[in-house]
Amino acid sequence: MKHTFRLRIYYEDTDCGGVVYYANYLRYCERARTELLESQGASLRKLMDDGVYFVVAEAALKYLSPGRYGDILLVETLVERAGPASIVFSHSIRREGTNQELVQATVKLGCVGKDLKPMRLPAELDGIRKMVQTCP
Repeated sequence: MKHTFRLRIYYEDTDCGGVVYYANYLRYCERARTELLESQGASLRKLMDDGVYFVVAEAALKYLSPGRYGDILLVETLVERAGPASIVFSHSIRREGTNQELVQATVKLGCVGKDLKPMRLPAELDGIRKMVQTCP
């Protein structure tokens, strides 16, 4: 199942030439993952209150074309894999209207406890496991 998150590019997201600053795409992917998890009933606030946290273990981005001030972007997110203590997400960031792909990203999250040691994904994320698009 693909989840789509829509966002507008504001002046604060860009450099002086009106082009999206490259690191902001990581923020957009983070927002999209949060929305995906919440849409599946996985409250990050509740998980954090229960001592369950997610850390970025790996991130790879491929920049294809620049986003610009005023663009509306669509961040499409898929769950690629869900292991015992990690989840791998793939993201495709496209410009609304033209559907031009701007960025491809893959991000691996590790599940950790308050001590920052790895822990198994909690039962609240069973719905995420069902979203897996490919086998590990």
